[in-house]
Amino acid sequence: MAADPVHALRDAQPTPFWLDDPDRPAARPALTGDTRCDLLVVGGGYSGLWTALIAKERDPARDVVLIEGRETGWAASGRNGGFCEASLTHGLANGHQRWPDELAALERLGHANLEAMQDAVERYGIDCDWRRSGSLTVATEPHQVAELREFAELAGRHGTRFDVLDRDEVRAEIDSPTFLGGVWDRDGVAMLNPARLAWGLRRACLDLGVRLYEHTPATSLDASPTGVTVRTPYGRIGARRVALATNAFPSLLRRHRPYTVPVYDYALMTEPLSDARLAAVGWKNRQGWADSDNHFHYVRLSADNRILFGGYDVVHQYRGRVSAERDQRPETFATLARHFARTFPQLEGLRFTHAWGGAIDTCTRFSAFFDLTHQGRVAYAAGYTGLGVGATRFGAEVMLDLLAGERTERTALEMVRRKPLPFPPEPVRSVGIGITQWALHRADANAGHRNLWLRTLDRFGLGFDS
Repeated sequence: MAADPVHALRDAQPTPFWLDDPDRPAARPALTGDTRCDLLVVGGGYSGLWTALIAKERDPARDVVLIEGRETGWAASGRNGGFCEASLTHGLANGHQRWPDELAALERLGHANLEAMQDAVERYGIDCDWRRSGSLTVATEPHQVAELREFAELAGRHGTRFDVLDRDEVRAEIDSPTFLGGVWDRDGVAMLNPARLAWGLRRACLDLGVRLYEHTPATSLDASPTGVTVRTPYGRIGARRVALATNAFPSLLRRHRPYTVPVYDYALMTEPLSDARLAAVGWKNRQGWADSDNHFHYVRLSADNRILFGGYDVVHQYRGRVSAERDQRPETFATLARHFARTFPQLEGLRFTHAWGGAIDTCTRFSAFFDLTHQGRVAYAAGYTGLGVGATRFGAEVMLDLLAGERTERTALEMVRRKPLPFPPEPVRSVGIGITQWALHRADANAGHRNLWLRTLDRFGLGFDS
């Protein structure tokens, strides 16, 4: 009798695998006292790092300060699955539903953004295991096979080619008895080590002269006669312009807080696979993959042939509080371990070495939104909803365009000009999210059929996702 797959968790460390790295850089000192700058960036994840870096690339003489409440890349930027997608719209289908008239431009800009990221990785010598291997979306239920074919046709109409694979073809790529078909985006997704990307961007910022202060949370933001003043525990920063890149964490601008809620996402990492075990799975092309359920899994190989297996549960806490205590959720880890065993039965006995979670931000349209406040002196981007590894670079460009007062192709987009509908206040918010979660599980169990609740949300452009 096979052992309970949960036993494979017995040695798992409660630490994000990517951050458990001996080459993790030492923290920079906190800001003490007062200072001034041309541009202040608040937040040391991808969004803030790209904003600071591109600001210096555009104007090397610009004095840029970046502050981070803890350490660079410690949150979602260092904990995610390491999928870097070209999509700026949380996938083609979501973009087609919301911005059909500009989807071709969004797809083109998204692919250009991915190319620019790859160029930056090469130009700055960032050692982050960047691999342009693409990603598979797989069908694990019969109704999803036809849906994926329709999806590939939609992509083709907008200039993106996805290869359609039948059951035998997809299992020749990655052998799981649960796979019934799939589509392969060969060029629009890169795999990478997310923490090392953040640390590489950090080093590039420092080399260009960005002043970085870690363990320096921003506590308030106020207008001043010459710009904006941001307070920190040990001092103040006077800035001509400010870019807010706090994402899942509460914004310094209260008016923006209803537009996002933090949700918790979880992942497991296995021990390295032996050559024999890797051969049993195939995976010669090393693509990432995700299934087609509403509550989906995302899965990939690391550079040292571990399998990251994450997703499925999307956990929202009442009132949306972010707490380190919620980074561990044993019931979700147990669920993922059992799903892993069903997906790869040929890997029975493989142990998990790391189990972790963390908060990401989501909004009702599933993709980033932008704003400009304080008479054009403060820009804001948030709502990336789990696909921010690539899209945050585009968001940085948008914030800098807005702060410069420039009308560009980016700022002219309806996606940039309009914000999503806000979430309702509590307790309606949590009740609505709970009903939506239940309805999504029902849809997954009922051949994808969306009930009246989900169809109503679709009609009004509302949703909840990760």
